[in-house]
Amino acid sequence: MTVSFRVPLADTPLDIRGSLALFQRSGDDFVDRWDGARLMRAVYDGAQCWTPFWARATGELVDAAFEVTVASPTSEQTIRDVVANTFMAAPRDYRRLLHEDPVVAGLDARFPGIRQIRQLDVFTALIRCISSQQVNLRWAVTTRRRLAEAFGVRHEIGGEAVYALDPQRLARVEPAEIRALQFTTSKSVSIVATARVIVDGGLRLDDLNRLEDEAIIERLEKIRGIGRWSAEWVLARTLGRPRIVAGDLGVRKAVGLAYLGSAAPSEAEVRAATAHWGESAGVAQALLLHALGEGAFSSMLASPARRRPPAASRA
Repeated sequence: MTVSFRVPLADTPLDIRGSLALFQRSGDDFVDRWDGARLMRAVYDGAQCWTPFWARATGELVDAAFEVTVASPTSEQTIRDVVANTFMAAPRDYRRLLHEDPVVAGLDARFPGIRQIRQLDVFTALIRCISSQQVNLRWAVTTRRRLAEAFGVRHEIGGEAVYALDPQRLARVEPAEIRALQFTTSKSVSIVATARVIVDGGLRLDDLNRLEDEAIIERLEKIRGIGRWSAEWVLARTLGRPRIVAGDLGVRKAVGLAYLGSAAPSEAEVRAATAHWGESAGVAQALLLHALGEGAFSSMLASPARRRPPAASRA
């Protein structure tokens, strides 16, 4: 039995399709599935049960919503909460940033409503990070898809399959079995180690939400194979914190082209160039990455003066 309902998304303007375009650019990993109209995921409800759903995007910018179909009526409220938090909302501070920063203002005018998509399952978020280390996004997606097919939990809804990465199952897998999927040995060990930490109760979302950023980073870095870059993505994508992931190659390239006239700035240069983003860092970071994916920088950056961040951030 399935149930359907509408979930309005309060943040406006909001471009659902543009914000989810990164899933199409990098490919289908069978876990976060987006076909240009529907988002498919499976959600853990905290009672040893995964529930699949699909959410069809409706509305444009000011009336964005998802029309949701769920496989189990008992999970409706859980799914409503997850779907309502699919994107990181723009804070009030974003108006200040648009006024001060011509780069962000220009990109926002060209791509209004782009927001950071969130992955609210800590384990899945960490697997995304591990799989993406030192490889291009398409290869990361390929290996995640293999992991999902080999060791994930398969669900069907509306005639389509979607997979859940269950730490209970992966904690029992030998790293060599994951290595056979063409993950590196270190990534294979890290995936199993992460699953075992989750199973042992060390990384619950509610517990992490109570901690400050640096305490979360310190906690995550204790897991083999998880460094600051991965921990910062968990802060941004899972916890919705306004965090710059300055070690990520895509972030470095986007910020470098937007502000510094270089496609390969250092982490320190990225943090200095984006310090003025403040509480709007999550929205600005997602916007620059979208613009990078759309090939926007070559046409919009006319002069070195325009690339420079506001004076306050250079002090």
